[in-house]
Amino acid sequence: MRLLTEGPEAFALRTALADHAQATLDIQTFMLGDDRAGRAVLKRMLDAAQRGVRVRLLLDDMTSVGKQELLAAFDSHPNIEVRVFNPVPAGRGSWLGYFLALAVDFDQRHRRMHNKLWLADGVVGITGGRNLSDEYFEVAPDDVNFNDLDVMAIGPVVSALSDSFDDYWNHPLAVPLRYFSQAPTSAWRDLLVKFSVDARQKKALSTQPSAQRFVGEAGQALLLSLEWAPAIAIWDRPEKLDVERYPALELTLLGQLGDAFRSLDQRLLLISPYVVPTPAGASYHEALADRGVSLTVITNSLESTDQPSLHGAYMPWRPVLLSHGARLFELRPRPPARDGPHASGEVSGLHIKAMAFDDDRVFIGTMNADPRSVWWNSEVGLLIDSPALGNELWSLAEQGMDPERSYEVLLSSDGRLLWRTEMEGRRVILNEEPGGAWRKFKAWFIRRLDIEHLL
Repeated sequence: MRLLTEGPEAFALRTALADHAQATLDIQTFMLGDDRAGRAVLKRMLDAAQRGVRVRLLLDDMTSVGKQELLAAFDSHPNIEVRVFNPVPAGRGSWLGYFLALAVDFDQRHRRMHNKLWLADGVVGITGGRNLSDEYFEVAPDDVNFNDLDVMAIGPVVSALSDSFDDYWNHPLAVPLRYFSQAPTSAWRDLLVKFSVDARQKKALSTQPSAQRFVGEAGQALLLSLEWAPAIAIWDRPEKLDVERYPALELTLLGQLGDAFRSLDQRLLLISPYVVPTPAGASYHEALADRGVSLTVITNSLESTDQPSLHGAYMPWRPVLLSHGARLFELRPRPPARDGPHASGEVSGLHIKAMAFDDDRVFIGTMNADPRSVWWNSEVGLLIDSPALGNELWSLAEQGMDPERSYEVLLSSDGRLLWRTEMEGRRVILNEEPGGAWRKFKAWFIRRLDIEHLL
């Protein structure tokens, strides 16, 4: 195992695996951007298909809206197949039509495949929070870049990740893209020409120098830096997205993590961009506190979140968590770049989905700490028994808890929330939640609706 904390490195490793795949390349993702990163991975997959590699791309259907022509051209290659999961059959030409069609069958169609896998030859795998788009690899030219985390794995656990991919690929909800959109059989050639022109005009994302770190002698050195540890691949069964109302807990990833939660002795770390505890989560935390287990939560602040509405669902739970001893840290936007500049835009938000159970077990995957991840989306991840990776994840958390990087939320003696941080080298305590009026309105508005169970 190896944790991939830096976006450019995580991207370069994916391209290196694609460039050196010999037989199969299986990619599963929630989001594929029509941007520099998205086009770069499509180019690498096309190059692999040209070498005779079988390429399978499984997308959540929502990511195909507005990209059907591009994806159909990609799908036209004889060694490539694209499937979309839980498709909306009508209104696919525009977002307006898509959402109108989704509303007609909302109970079924709002369930999304949130899994992310990158599997090369069935022997190397990557999973974690990153979608295939600029902002997840810290190369977006604007101010939206996410702090994210993946884990690379080799060994038997990759076979289990491949099984999870096949579970989704072969499920009836995974529909070949050609049922909705087809391109001429030679369209992929035009796509390669377009990608080549983009590269010459410097519009494409070039990672060749970075990717060299993972091949040849440098790649052999990488093997020596891996952490060898037992790991279990855990995923929601695809049937979870194909049942009426709530799925059975045993179909869910959270249900499979039950033993890890029950065996806690000292402390639990939860890192998630979205946190919606719900009554069940608050009761569980109270039970943890009664056992002497401490909880540390790192999430986005109202300033940094890309979903202020979701933050609104989290806000009422903070006094409850704090009153039972939890520590809450909310990431500030655009922290100072003490560790050197990022590849392009500055990191402006948190997208990591990870947990540390005590000091010797970690879970790295795609699951947010909200009802949508538990009940309505599908997720995947690795549960790893490793004191070394536990120490690495806690060290990463301590960076996030630095007062220059985050607000620590406190509960005053009279029940008010306070935000402790550091500004211009001085520790300060804020009496009002940081964030603009429009963000505060969106956070307030969501609490007026009875939809917490869907968030």
